[in-house]
Amino acid sequence: MNNDQRFFDFLKDRIGLDVTSVGPAIIERAVRQRSIACNAQTADEYWRILQGSGDEQQALIEGVIVPETWFFRYPESFATLAKLAARRLTEINNLRALRILSLPCSTGEEPYSIAMALLDAGFKPHQFKVEGMDVSPLSVEKARRAVYGKNSFRGEDIAYRDRYFTADRDGYRLNSRVLDQVRLQVGNVLDPALLANEPPFDFVFCRNLLIYFDLATQKQVFEVLKRLTHVDGVLFIGPAEGSLLGRLGMRSIGIPQSFAFSRQSAAEVEPLPVFVPAPVPIPQPARQPARHVAPPPVPRRPFASVAQPMARPAASEKPGSADTAALLANIAELANEGKSTEARAACERYLRNHEPVAQVFYWLGLLSDVGGNVPEAQGFYRKALYLEPQHPDALMHLAALLQAQGDSVGARRLQDRAARSERAARSERAADSERKR
Repeated sequence: MNNDQRFFDFLKDRIGLDVTSVGPAIIERAVRQRSIACNAQTADEYWRILQGSGDEQQALIEGVIVPETWFFRYPESFATLAKLAARRLTEINNLRALRILSLPCSTGEEPYSIAMALLDAGFKPHQFKVEGMDVSPLSVEKARRAVYGKNSFRGEDIAYRDRYFTADRDGYRLNSRVLDQVRLQVGNVLDPALLANEPPFDFVFCRNLLIYFDLATQKQVFEVLKRLTHVDGVLFIGPAEGSLLGRLGMRSIGIPQSFAFSRQSAAEVEPLPVFVPAPVPIPQPARQPARHVAPPPVPRRPFASVAQPMARPAASEKPGSADTAALLANIAELANEGKSTEARAACERYLRNHEPVAQVFYWLGLLSDVGGNVPEAQGFYRKALYLEPQHPDALMHLAALLQAQGDSVGARRLQDRAARSERAARSERAADSERKR
């Protein structure tokens, strides 16, 4: 079933998924798992089952989607929302409730975080309503159930859990005060008529979605998002998507780490870049892969042999297990020996058999970068940043590509994030050293 274009095309048509954004191995893994579940012996047999069953089509989509979310992810976005929401209510003279959209809402952590942030900021229930929407019925059902395990509560500040959740044997159950503020439904952002009869939203959260699409689909989805966002509204996006919006008629509102954008005038819109891939260099044995652009000043080796922890390990594997650590170390060894083809194949094997991890997507990005495939490299770097938003090497290498394309604003934004991440890491190391004395 390897590289069966039919399945790639099906997912592209149904949910806009660009195979290069995640790599074929993740899709092949989902197809293999669903084939086993359906007792299909061949790709043709599973394809016939897929074409004849709407339930199986949705099951394959669910198998490809990797919900990676938790409460108050990117906390500055929610703090910014509270400030902007107060200002917006004043602008409309409190004549109606604020309308806020979370798309995709996944298993509910984001729309519920929005509601909690506004309640904590002193907003009354009648002053705002939150809509949550996702292409996955399974995710929406989990969101409606609103019972969460420990993985949904990350970071040092989880005091909100005591305020809004009740512990029970299945986890932590969200209370009705928050639930009443959020309406959840299934919907597809590729539908040009999505929420067509609804008034526009004051604030739209659409984070880490555009990175899964090719340029044409990004533009299509952006037109939907622009229609859904009030002309004076604000769109919150993922950390790796800012450069995309800068070329699609939006500008950053200027609050660091908020990833918030508003409309800009037509005269300010940056032209879309024309990508001209550099010729593929002839591989030369070397410890450090040669780059086709000047590398940013990052004091790390491009291929780190230290395995990064997986964001959501499968039940049968642990981030620190000898097996996964050995696989990741093998990828690093192959890459550092200049064996780019073998290193890429090792990355694909890893993704076919293990949960996604940021470091593997970073390696794939660097291998594509070295090979001269700039659009593919950007896609992999953005995927790494989706799984690990402060991955320093992915930030700096993506910044270098944007700089080479003339996007100095986008490059500077990523460089500033990398610098903040490095300062925070140094501070943490210094604190650890002080504690050990």
